[in-house]
Amino acid sequence: MSEELPFSNSIFWIEVGKISPNPFQPRKEFDQRALESLADSIKQYGVLQPLVVTRKEFEKPDGGIAVEYELIAGERRLRASKLAGLLQVPAVIRPGQDNDKVKLEIAIIENLQREDLNPIDRAEAFKKLLDEFGYKATEVAKKIGMSREYVSNTVRMLGLPAHMIESIRQGEITEGHSRPLLMLTDKPAEQETLYKDIKVRRLSVRDTESAARHIAVDKVRKHSLIDPEIAAAESQLTEKFGTKVEIQKKQDGGRIMIDYFSPEDLKNLLEKLIAGQIVPETAIDDRSKEEKQEDEGELYSVSNFTV
Repeated sequence: MSEELPFSNSIFWIEVGKISPNPFQPRKEFDQRALESLADSIKQYGVLQPLVVTRKEFEKPDGGIAVEYELIAGERRLRASKLAGLLQVPAVIRPGQDNDKVKLEIAIIENLQREDLNPIDRAEAFKKLLDEFGYKATEVAKKIGMSREYVSNTVRMLGLPAHMIESIRQGEITEGHSRPLLMLTDKPAEQETLYKDIKVRRLSVRDTESAARHIAVDKVRKHSLIDPEIAAAESQLTEKFGTKVEIQKKQDGGRIMIDYFSPEDLKNLLEKLIAGQIVPETAIDDRSKEEKQEDEGELYSVSNFTV
């Protein structure tokens, strides 16, 4: 029997001072009040769910062997246990030393299951899996139990200007506001104006979408004065692809430009073109329960506000 096997089947009491944080923890902020509340609960009932750690041995200068642990999952419980004054916490020791990809993956999944990640931390975690660890959007989606579109749309938020990203992180504007703002990426002045309106006038997601829709309609009207057929074709293709499509007409012929947000998006667009299946992908619905009861047919219709 392997010597490592007991670690994976047992719970150990480990000194909190010997546990170092997970360097790949995607969550950047922890609500102090929530931690204090959890600490009060831990004082009364103890740590009800063990932490997950890996075990490392290293040689000390005097030749002896020392042991330390690296946290994989349970950072809130560890922080709250320290606040509660605990000297030891229960933990499950994973056999072997997990690689960096596994550490990030487990931390993301734990936070997602507990809904502990803010939208930007979640987007940055997904991007790290995609860019640094070579995952595809479909692979990330499968591991977290979400759709590929959910992963792609989440990462797209990082395409906003830095100050807008920070506003989402701080909860000043919501993840739902990011979509209409992203549709104005090629119109930075209007995007900035709309962003300020969201904050100053406290626009709802629907109000923001309506404002973005008006901007798009105005652009279509101006463009249609030049060439109605081109404007109609752009609108049709935009709706079919679910992303911005622009047609530039020249004296002889012209060119069609289609926006995409990731290599995965490009691959899917190419597959649809080759297969002749130009079908708009299902939009991610992150509205409130009340909003979902309203007619959603026009909410994400690209022809209404995305040009």
